[in-house]
Amino acid sequence: QVQLVESGGGLVQAGGSLRLSCAASGLTLSNYNMAWFRQAPGKEREFVAKIKWSGTTTYYADSVKGRFTISRDNAKNTVYLLMNSLKPEDTAVYYCTASSGSWWNEKYDYWGQGTQVTVSS
Repeated sequence: QVQLVESGGGLVQAGGSLRLSCAASGLTLSNYNMAWFRQAPGKEREFVAKIKWSGTTTYYADSVKGRFTISRDNAKNTVYLLMNSLKPEDTAVYYCTASSGSWWNEKYDYWGQGTQVTVSS
């Protein structure tokens, strides 16, 4: 069975940092582009960042560009999201997802359960 398990969330003050991890099982991670989404209470899920299967290409939402860094270690079947200079508006549940589509037409078929990130002002 495919499983994506996020970890590393927590409560931090504005300006602080967190590193999220997503451990994958039941799939070969190198076959998938990976991405992070987030969802705040009462709001729709929004795209945060993605990384190509090879790890050589990344793309970020404008709201996090320059502050967040997505990376992956295919040998460890793990993808990471390093979040620096956190803002209260970054508060959300963060989800890891694996795409069976292409870079320009992603198909996010598998999702983790999410990890809570809370940023206080």
